[in-house]
Order: sequence, then structure tokens, then C-alpha cells
Amino acid sequence: MKEASRTLLAVEDLKISFPVGGDMLGRHRQYVHAVDGVSFTLDAGETLGIVGESGCGKSTLGNLIIRLLKETHGRIVFEGREITALTPKEFKPYRRDMQMVFQDPFSSLNPRKRARDIIAEPYRVQTKLSRREIRANVEHMMELVGLDSSYLNRYPHEFSGGQRQRIGIARALALNPKLIICDEPVSALDVSIQAQILNLLKDLQQDLGLTYIFIAHGLPTVQYISDRIAVMYMGKIVELTSNTDLFAHTLHPYTEGLLSAIPVSDPSLRESHTGPILEGDLPSPLHLPAGCRFCSRCKYAQPICSRQEPQMREVLPGHFVSCHFPLETAEKTDASC
Repeated sequence: MKEASRTLLAVEDLKISFPVGGDMLGRHRQYVHAVDGVSFTLDAGETLGIVGESGCGKSTLGNLIIRLLKETHGRIVFEGREITALTPKEFKPYRRDMQMVFQDPFSSLNPRKRARDIIAEPYRVQTKLSRREIRANVEHMMELVGLDSSYLNRYPHEFSGGQRQRIGIARALALNPKLIICDEPVSALDVSIQAQILNLLKDLQQDLGLTYIFIAHGLPTVQYISDRIAVMYMGKIVELTSNTDLFAHTLHPYTEGLLSAIPVSDPSLRESHTGPILEGDLPSPLHLPAGCRFCSRCKYAQPICSRQEPQMREVLPGHFVSCHFPLETAEKTDASC
């Protein structure tokens, strides 16, 4: 955590539901609760990693924060002002301060535009800079992300995947944002290129004082770049703590399952590695359990887990978990319910 930090973003009980099915009149609809009561705060200069399986609501949460989707319930407070109630016109100035780097570095770039026009677009929409000033800024952005300015006239298909993602990062940085949401920015890249992009993001954060929300489905990636990590499951955050504490003192069984799924590179340790320990199948998002959403896959589940939903609570200093029986405190006891 950075010294003298201040809260840049506060998310309070954020929810969004999507209707599924129903007749032409909208009757008998069911709802998928993609994000269901998520709350957290983010300090300036901090990186919050959000990790979980595909479909757990990570990307939807990112889209809600940056206002690409409209929430069903909850509040988003940015620099002390609630932005959920703002009209599109009122929110426009905040677009400068909140940007996103998308997962697919090819589909997120307009194939009909050259690199110079892709990076210049934020300046044309949000500023009144002259063409000469925009050109100078675009060249500076290219240099900042490690690309030669001679590439400015190239189209996206003329770049490699890593280069395209650098263009996406340059576009996100164009307006000097305070918060950047990275939505699985390295998942579509080769492993060697992933390391380059992660190092670039860390260097940019140090040089420019950026704040990140880094979304990924693999724990090693978020471990490398994050200060704190939030683990999501079926639309909810089930564990939230510092990077080091999550791996040293895992409290939620789902997090334990994610850790067990990390491949072991040392051959001498592979025999002792138990492998993935997650049991059962994901519950239907249309028919969620009445209690804990993870209870059908949890080997520590007790009768209360299927009846009562656990609340997020601080079990260790700065370590929050949504579980009736956190691992380090009750996993090996024969607690009666």
C-alpha cells in the first residue's frame, strides 16, 4: 500500500441483473445476478486484483465501474462524488479520469483506422487541442508504451498482439487518467509477451501515479501486479485482503481451490502437489442456492451453509472473507450448527 494514500474509488453494494427468457410481454422472466452486492474501496496509486473463474462477474463489474453498464442497485463514489446518479452529459468529464484496457487487443481497435488515429481519438473527443498538439501527444504516447513513432501509419493488423495491446494502453493513457481498469489485458497474449505488458503496466504506474483495477482469471498474474486481491465467485466477492496475506493465510475454500489449481513447475514437488480440489459443479445462475453459493462444491460445508448466506466480515486484520467457517479458524473443527 502506498504511503499517504487516499480513497479514490468506493463501490457500495453494487448489483446488476440481466433478464432471461419470458414471453413477448416480458412476463415470467428469470434474472441472472451477474454482480450481486459487491463492495470495496480503492486508494490512489493502488492496484486491486480481481480474480475468479470465467463467468463470475469480473468483467461486468469493471464495465459497471466505468459506466459502460447501468447498475441495478448500489453506489459508485469517485473522488468523493457519487457518479451513479450522473447523466451521460454530467459523467463525460469523468471519462478523462477513468479508462479501460480491454482483453482482446485486436477487436478493441478499429481495423479501419491507423494507429495515430486510434490514439488521437480521445484528444479529439475530450480536448480542444490543435492538430499539431495532438500529433505531438500521440508520438509521446507511442514512445511511452515502447513503440516507434514510425509505426503511426500502420493499421492494427500490421502489429503483433503485444504491440496492439500497447496501442490500447497508449489510448487509455492519452487523457492522463487517474484510474485504469485492465480487463484481462494479457490473457490473449503469449506468455513471454504477457510478462512484457505486465512490466510495462507496473513501470507506467510508478512513473505516472496510476491506479489500477486488474481483472484476471489466474492467481499468478494478479499476484505479480496487485497490492490487494479480491476473489469473486458467482457475482460476489468471497475474500479480500492484501497480496501477501491471501497466499500466506487463505481463508475461503474457493480461494484454496484456485491455489491448488496453479501448475507446479518444479518436477521434484509435483508428486506432493494434490492438484485441484474443487468438487461438484457450478450452481445454475438462474437457481442460486439459498445459503452459501459455494456450498455445493465445498468439502468443509456444514448444514448451515446450505441454509444461511454468509456475510463478509473481517476475520484477520485487513482480511475479509464471506464464509461461515474460515479455513484458518474452523476448517478442522467439528463445529455443530
